[in-house]
Amino acid sequence: MSAVVHTQHEVRRARYAVAAVFAVHGAVTGSFATRVPWIQDHAGVSAGQLGLALAFPALGASLAMPLAGGISHRFGARNALRGLLALWTLALVLPALAPNLLTLCLALFVYGATAGMSDVAMNALGVEVENRLDRSIMSGLHGMWSVGAVVGSAAGTLAAHLGSDARLHHALAAGVLTVVGFAACAWVLDLQPAEDEEPPPRFALPPRSALLIGAIGFCAVFAEGASLDWSAVYLRDQLETSAGLAAACTTGFTLTMAVARIAGDRVVDRYGAVRTVRASGVVALLGGLLIVFARHPAVAMTGFALMGLGIAVVVPLCFAAAGRSGSNPSLAIAGVATITYTSGLIAPSAIGMLAQATSLMVSFMLVTLLTCGIAGFAGVLRAGDRVKVTRPDAAVPERRP
Repeated sequence: MSAVVHTQHEVRRARYAVAAVFAVHGAVTGSFATRVPWIQDHAGVSAGQLGLALAFPALGASLAMPLAGGISHRFGARNALRGLLALWTLALVLPALAPNLLTLCLALFVYGATAGMSDVAMNALGVEVENRLDRSIMSGLHGMWSVGAVVGSAAGTLAAHLGSDARLHHALAAGVLTVVGFAACAWVLDLQPAEDEEPPPRFALPPRSALLIGAIGFCAVFAEGASLDWSAVYLRDQLETSAGLAAACTTGFTLTMAVARIAGDRVVDRYGAVRTVRASGVVALLGGLLIVFARHPAVAMTGFALMGLGIAVVVPLCFAAAGRSGSNPSLAIAGVATITYTSGLIAPSAIGMLAQATSLMVSFMLVTLLTCGIAGFAGVLRAGDRVKVTRPDAAVPERRP
């Protein structure tokens, strides 16, 4: 362990720095998502080919995430995050440059790989800051990611409305976000490995604890992906609503998620991770039941809002629990991140295939069933409940995440 100490002021400053990093990460995602139609037209790919290409970010992230721990060990947590975040922000320019399907797949693979590695690095530092502050901040950090995504998508919507070239838009966005991210990283904790600390393996299976924690994250992200991509379609097809009302349902879902994440830390501090996730699972279950049995649009919209409220804090608490489990927190965080990315990849297509074979209502019965897993297996997040300890106000000894 390093002998370096951080004052409480430095730790509090690091909290805001990591929050800015999360916002930058989300802004890249929002910037990209709004220009997908332009990228599709520029590359000249069909809807089916675009669907294939959009699987490559998750593939790249899943393969690259285990490398993040080794990079942090070699270069230190601050330098690693600074470099990985810069690679992620700069990778935003690649998809818009792709002239065909092959280059688009390669660009999206790199885009996903840099996204995944920076995701692991910033979550590991977030958990470390949370440990030192001795209060929950992970929900709020993920809330800042949502805020960044909203800002990025708003700017992208404006650029699309003005008919701007996505290559120019993404080059400008990448430049601004790289500068902001580089500046924010100057204030994160500079964690260094001890001299006798062995570097983590380049590739290793996640620990068993991460698999159990990741299972809860899988359920939450599956519900998130299904609701985000299919809520508008559900209202339009099942309840025959207008396109505007259907879109408003999706907006309501994302809004409740963002608000719940920003406000969730106080709830976690008061009731603990396990009880919070159990209650969240019950709320999500109630939302799922309202969706499935809705006969009026207002009921279904309430159900989707409750679904967003119920799953909002689950993934942040999964990362927090992974960061406190086992002897290699970075490996555990990478394992949980890989599982959740995989869930987000398969959820929309799984819902679609099941809906085609049966109905969209049956698809959301599956989503509702998965929310039972959130409440039922919340006990595995017990590592996310911090034990209160007395720490000096002046300094906090450094620990390796």
